[in-house]
Amino acid sequence: MDLHRVHMVGIGGAGMSGLARILLSRGAVVTGSDAKSSRVVLALRSMGAVIADGHSADNLTLSGERPNVVVTSFAAIPKDNPELVAARELGIPVIRRSDLLAELMKDRIQVLLAGTHGKTSTTSMAVVAMQQAGLDPSFAIGGQLNKAGTNAHDGTGRAFVAEADESDASLLSYAPDVAVVTNIEPDHLDFFKTPEKYFEVFDSFAAVVAENGGELVACVEDEHALALARTAPGTVYGYGFAATLVENPTITPLVAVDEVTLTAYGSVATMHVHVPGGDVVPVEVTVRTPGTHMVLNAAAALGAMFLASKRENGTFDATTLNQLAAGISDFTGVRRRFELKGTVERGPLAGVKVYDDYAHHPTEVAAVLRACKAKAVGEARAAGKPDDERPHVIVCFQPHLYSRTLKFAEEFGAALSLADHAIVLDIYGAREEPVEGVTGALVAEKIDSTGEYVPGFNDAPAAVARVAKPGDIVLTMGAGSVTMLGAEIIRSLEELAD
Repeated sequence: MDLHRVHMVGIGGAGMSGLARILLSRGAVVTGSDAKSSRVVLALRSMGAVIADGHSADNLTLSGERPNVVVTSFAAIPKDNPELVAARELGIPVIRRSDLLAELMKDRIQVLLAGTHGKTSTTSMAVVAMQQAGLDPSFAIGGQLNKAGTNAHDGTGRAFVAEADESDASLLSYAPDVAVVTNIEPDHLDFFKTPEKYFEVFDSFAAVVAENGGELVACVEDEHALALARTAPGTVYGYGFAATLVENPTITPLVAVDEVTLTAYGSVATMHVHVPGGDVVPVEVTVRTPGTHMVLNAAAALGAMFLASKRENGTFDATTLNQLAAGISDFTGVRRRFELKGTVERGPLAGVKVYDDYAHHPTEVAAVLRACKAKAVGEARAAGKPDDERPHVIVCFQPHLYSRTLKFAEEFGAALSLADHAIVLDIYGAREEPVEGVTGALVAEKIDSTGEYVPGFNDAPAAVARVAKPGDIVLTMGAGSVTMLGAEIIRSLEELAD
């Protein structure tokens, strides 16, 4: 595929912008378009990309020449987009983002991280681990690494680490050498139509890994990932808690989590890495983001990067393994994954901490809230207080998509009931048109007595102020504009001092 001149429709998106960075670093002429300018678009322009605001057929010649290929994300960009229509009329190949990523990964050790939940966090941990071990991998991530300040990099090492997105079955585009499946839970049914079709794409993914001579690593703590590990062809390993691995002797263990200790910032875990055909090596891993799910993500990252480093170095190296563990311990998070937005510094509610998280599926919401409460317990213990005097957890949740809200209203309600108080905003529709009778109230009414429906976005800070106490944890949550709410909550709570 000729990638000398590439035009990207929707270039400002999380996935597209990362691939644009890699293309630019490899010397390609990159043009693109997006609905409007953004911080991401401005950054790409500073790197040399020529980007138009808005969509027009004329954008295909922004560089003065026609592109060799046009790239788009069909989930975000309609097929009647004028640039896509013009490209087809001119005979210019139009490919998916996943096709471009597959091309960029050719001739590299391909490490793909798949699963319904946890892909971005696990991929990010894996990248930081390899960087700590001095392996400089290339990577493409769906979120921005806090420490690196970027979502993609063209490294000098042989490994290329990336998320494998299942939402449109594009994870089947790759040829993985090492593949992780964190969990499997029916999602994206607007594309797959039935849960069975969703499960089938992971079966096909496992088959692709085997056909490529790769190694599959699956989480034994997840029912459907465990089922996949039991039936998948080829070389398959499991990771999870030691007791679960013992209960499943047919699964070859790779990383066993033996002991987890809560701390004020997250947890410390003892893990045992089972070297294939060799020793069992203990390592200690600090996980700076709270939650059992993050401990499991760390185990997945450690196992995957261990296998990748063996392929890169040609042998097992205990020093490298310890460097990988240290790298995960150095991981400070991903933007919008339990990201601290700030602390209220003055006024009657001084000490309230405000976090932001991208969770927008019931399972993700529940996992983050459990983690948040565990963090609160850790803070109480660190201060010498009993668990029942922990900070309260207050969540401001913005449902994402009318279809998802209607389908999962009861599950969202159950998940949000884990908070000490839940404030449900109105729905962020994104690409969907409003549906009569479908509002955030559907979710709020499924929450126990701690929940309330606050449809007005600007009314949320006052709702928080009514229930918050000094030192509490406030969490803004969702895939939409709720990410902008944290700063406003902090400002409003500090104004109570005036």
